[in-house]
Amino acid sequence: MACLKLSKEVKMMKGKEIECTKDGTVDLDGKPAIREASGKWVAGIMILLNQALATLAFFGVGVNLVLFLTRVLKENNADAANSVSKWTGTVYICSLVGAFLSDSYWGRFKTCAIFQVIYVTGLALLALASQLYLLKPKGCGNRTTLCGEHSTMGVGLFYISVYMIALGYGGYQPNIATFGADQFDEQHPRESHSKVAFFSYFYLFMNLGSLFSNTILDYFEDEGMWALGFWASAASAFAALLLFLGGTARYRHFKSSGNPLARFGQVLVAATKKSRVETPENEDDFYQGEDDDNTTGSRKMLHTYGFKFLDRAAVVTSRELDDQKLSDHNPWRLCPISQVEEVKCILRLLPIWLCTIIYSVVFTQMASLFVEQGDAMKTTIANFRIPAASMSTFDILSVAGVIFLNRRVLNPLVSRFKKCKGDHTGLTELQRMGIGLVIAVMAMLSAGIVECYRLKYASNDCKHCEGSSSLNIFWQVPQYAFIGASEVFMYIGQLEFFNAQAPDGLKSFGSALCMTSISLGNYVSSLLVSVVMKISAIDNMPGWIPGNLNKGHLDRFYFLLAGLTLIDLVAYIACAKWYKNIKHSEKIQEHEEDDKV
Repeated sequence: MACLKLSKEVKMMKGKEIECTKDGTVDLDGKPAIREASGKWVAGIMILLNQALATLAFFGVGVNLVLFLTRVLKENNADAANSVSKWTGTVYICSLVGAFLSDSYWGRFKTCAIFQVIYVTGLALLALASQLYLLKPKGCGNRTTLCGEHSTMGVGLFYISVYMIALGYGGYQPNIATFGADQFDEQHPRESHSKVAFFSYFYLFMNLGSLFSNTILDYFEDEGMWALGFWASAASAFAALLLFLGGTARYRHFKSSGNPLARFGQVLVAATKKSRVETPENEDDFYQGEDDDNTTGSRKMLHTYGFKFLDRAAVVTSRELDDQKLSDHNPWRLCPISQVEEVKCILRLLPIWLCTIIYSVVFTQMASLFVEQGDAMKTTIANFRIPAASMSTFDILSVAGVIFLNRRVLNPLVSRFKKCKGDHTGLTELQRMGIGLVIAVMAMLSAGIVECYRLKYASNDCKHCEGSSSLNIFWQVPQYAFIGASEVFMYIGQLEFFNAQAPDGLKSFGSALCMTSISLGNYVSSLLVSVVMKISAIDNMPGWIPGNLNKGHLDRFYFLLAGLTLIDLVAYIACAKWYKNIKHSEKIQEHEEDDKV
């Protein structure tokens, strides 16, 4: 036991023997983490609050970015929607950068701290650029006053700042989710339940953090007080950074495991070199590695069937036997079977991951076309005007409500039903992700039906289309509520699934897969909008998504997304039935959650 290496002075605390964690976590000094003095909900709550404040800052920029581009930088609706999709896509593609640095070199704590500093700097620069260069004349950027022409420096600073925000938030986000889960020892019965619950609370706090942005900040920004909103976001991100650093002494850490690209390359090269070698029938005949050789994380992975070609990398030939006698092991010719299984594991995850991209296309409409659609509806009650972007509040409320119903009602009911069949689990991650896709179809159908009625009560003579339909904006509530419900099943399911199924040395990469699907979803959305506009805007037709939505057919675009999501659901069910769970040497018995979706 690693804990036995601690000094005698440290091994006793208040007359009790100290117990260390069993999952391989260490403290800041690299010593085995003491269970009672580290991690658990004390550290977990600090990370949850950090996430809430950081998300408040992010949505303080992101939720109204499409309106900032149209009102301040004077882009048209389609270009603004595409710009937001590309920016959001960049945010999440940067998660791969953060995950790579975390798993390979820096570790999650250092990676989170560095990217949060970049994040805060980008937000402060955005606030400065807007206040000094872009909001000219003073008070412009509201519904009635467009801003004037901008200098090259002003526009350049704007794009530098928003992409610094993308880099900072993107690099930090997958690591903070995994770092929070690291605070709970899955080898401990009580903490393992807390670890599963953490992902639900993580997503809940993320949404609660955006609630302030979608209400108060959104209102001020919609009224043209953009600089105030951006400074508030910068202050929130700075407070999040201070809170995160304040828990430094309490956190548990996993050591980085080195560059995974080299490990993957070794398996592929070794398997290719032995393409004509026969694989043994007995899995014990594969090369197991040395006792102290653990390149893939804290637990070794057991041999599984499938991707049989890769097994050749772990076959010991006469050449390797001669090398072993000379203590000359070449990792590019012979790899431990656990290292081979790491590559297999990632290959098995990819089809599931690919099936989540279309869902992200649906999700990204909430930050772009949903806002533009709402802006073209009746947004006033008495003399009070409701900012279109603030309708995402109903998404947040839906997330909070469905998380509660899922954890307290639905999951216990399913668990009780399965108990009769000898299974004590509730809905599996794969089943929840499938439910999320079904609800996403319902969200797009709802949005399309609302758009049909919005067009029915719209005026075709409007110039900017704002408030041009007499249909009340609250008719958007169902589509936002459906998106929120689908998020709970899809994104929380993804976080749990990719974190649980990723190899120990690639946990941040597992969380990054979830975010990268959002990234590619945004890029696919941008491409889809461009293709639809190019095809539909022919023979002097305005296209489905013109500057004046009353002359377009946004409803057809929503129905198109519903159809694509339905096709994606069929493909997902096939992939989920094919998937096989990861198996570790210390945890052989696994729930076969992949057999039923």
